Amino acid sequence: QVHLVESGGGLVQAGGSLRLSCAASGITFSINVMGWYRQAPGNQRELVATITSGGGTNYEDSVKGRFTISRDNAKNTVYLQMNSLQPEDTAVYYCYARRGWRNYEYWGQGTQVTVSS
Repeated sequence: QVHLVESGGGLVQAGGSLRLSCAASGITFSINVMGWYRQAPGNQRELVATITSGGGTNYEDSVKGRFTISRDNAKNTVYLQMNSLQPEDTAVYYCYARRGWRNYEYWGQGTQVTVSS
């Protein structure tokens, strides 16, 4: 099993920045992909960004150029630096991890990000 714990959410004004962190514990040696998804009220959960163990990244179009995902493999931690935040970025942000050849998936409990206009 993998346990994911997020931190760093909060309330920020439009144009501001936040940094999310997610620490993984448990069976972490075979984690291939870590990332962030978000879910706004009434919407489906959507991909924000992912990063592989080799450093390859993928971003949802609306966050490209504003958000940066990074990963510290030694600490089993993934980060999401969010700049130029907009009210439409308001959502619960979930940490995600996928491990092993069977692609087991794990989710954090979520952290609220609220951007005021």
